[in-house]
Amino acid sequence: MQVLWAPWRMASLGGPRTPGCIFCTALETADRRGHLVLAREPAIVMLNKFPYSSGHLLVAPRRHAGHLRELPAEEFRILMDTLHKSATVLSDAVRAEGLNLGMNMGAAAGAGVTDHLHWHIVPRWNGDTNFMPMLADVRVIPEHLETMYDRLQPLFDAITW
Repeated sequence: MQVLWAPWRMASLGGPRTPGCIFCTALETADRRGHLVLAREPAIVMLNKFPYSSGHLLVAPRRHAGHLRELPAEEFRILMDTLHKSATVLSDAVRAEGLNLGMNMGAAAGAGVTDHLHWHIVPRWNGDTNFMPMLADVRVIPEHLETMYDRLQPLFDAITW
């Protein structure tokens, strides 16, 4: 029998919560350690530390806001532009056959981070869902976060805003 080790999974399931906001903390480091591929006004884009698939991105406002009503209209427009361009860059970079885009606002909606809005961009490929999550509660991520960061960060630098 082969064993597939995914030790990072326990950190997302039962490890201690890091104090503070993951998005605000990423802005403080603003580098590869925080997996931040883009920091512009008023938006940030970072790799999800616990991805559903390789390249899973999070797009968030720089402003620490927990509800859409807290965002001025122009800030929301720029965030949507950032979401649009990020989805395009990611899709092209990983040759995704589809994307899941979404936001969970509030704990009742499934948000793991409830006080800082963020959108998920999850690249998908035909046949990428298999038996591992169902049988072993393990998700197989074929590319390391730092490798994905090195692949995406220059592409975000090249975007004309």
